[in-house]
Amino acid sequence: MQINVLDARNRLSQVIKAAQAGEDVVIANRGRALVRLVPVASQPAAAEPGRVEGVLGWLAGHPLPEAGRRRAAEIDAAVQAGRDAWD
Repeated sequence: MQINVLDARNRLSQVIKAAQAGEDVVIANRGRALVRLVPVASQPAAAEPGRVEGVLGWLAGHPLPEAGRRRAAEIDAAVQAGRDAWD
């Protein structure tokens, strides 16, 4: 369904129900599509449960090359050097 802005405003409840039912709802201005209305449930979750664990598991099986690794002492020294630069 394509609906103009004024009609969408006047029939907002109906437009929302149509989108929730899976209908493709496009809101237009003078025939030019502006936005698509989709139900929230159809949007991918920003942070899916278990996603971090999956990345950490992959990293465990695919460690960084030695050149990309830094020891804790090296990181601490770099942080301290950055702090000292502000003094």
